[in-house]
Amino acid sequence: KQYVNWARSEGQSVSSDDDFFTNSVVKSYYKNHIKTVLTRRNTITGVAYKDEPTIMAWELMNEPRCTSDPSGRTIQAWITEMAAYLKSIDSNHLLEAGLEGFYGQGSSQKQQYNPNFQIGTDFIANNQIPGIDFATVHSYPDQWLPSSDSESQESFLNNWLNNHIQDAQNILRKPVLFAEFGKSSKTSSYNQRDQLFNTVYSAIYSSASGGGAAAGGMFWQLFTEGMDSFRDGYEVVFSENPSTAGIIVDQSQKLNKIRKMYARLRNIEKWNKARGD
Repeated sequence: KQYVNWARSEGQSVSSDDDFFTNSVVKSYYKNHIKTVLTRRNTITGVAYKDEPTIMAWELMNEPRCTSDPSGRTIQAWITEMAAYLKSIDSNHLLEAGLEGFYGQGSSQKQQYNPNFQIGTDFIANNQIPGIDFATVHSYPDQWLPSSDSESQESFLNNWLNNHIQDAQNILRKPVLFAEFGKSSKTSSYNQRDQLFNTVYSAIYSSASGGGAAAGGMFWQLFTEGMDSFRDGYEVVFSENPSTAGIIVDQSQKLNKIRKMYARLRNIEKWNKARGD
């Protein structure tokens, strides 16, 4: 919205926040933002962010939505343009688009797995764009299906997780990160939230342990004591929520074991090649 307001103040004819994705002046502003971040130098090390080894990946934006174009063509074109621009400056880092995972008109047979609305994105088409290195999915059944009971939300979540893992594995052939998931304690119990965490983590582990596409999950959101003014119901404070903390720690340890296993296998493969086997 801010970018569109800036363009309007400069005399651009923009009437909707969705002009963010199409107006050439607005897009030039956003490219300036990308360039500024990538070329900024770490004030401690002097290393430019585009060369910074401690950065894993860039996200084009968080949860892009363009409801004025349900065909998905607008966001498809924007991701294509911005991914190419970012990669022209920084080819060192992974890139993802920040998608929530909704299926679009180009994946009509998959739209049955969406919540009951469209936002102008397409999980498959958007993540097939050159320059997008891995897919992302968000999962908020309590927000997306607020009038449904817990069992219906759980059923939706299982279908949502499994279909995205399968599509990342078989169609995209790219990793998928469940970049946001959670359940508000304002509308549910901690036990229900723990159940959701277990459901998400089980799907990820089942895929990852077999060498599948699921690469990990990031819950929304970790807090420490003293952050009361930021609470939105989704916060996890380890000292207050030991059962949730235990689930998170257990998942981290399990995925770390998988990482070590595959690291050993890669080392064995390198050793065999060096021996000429």
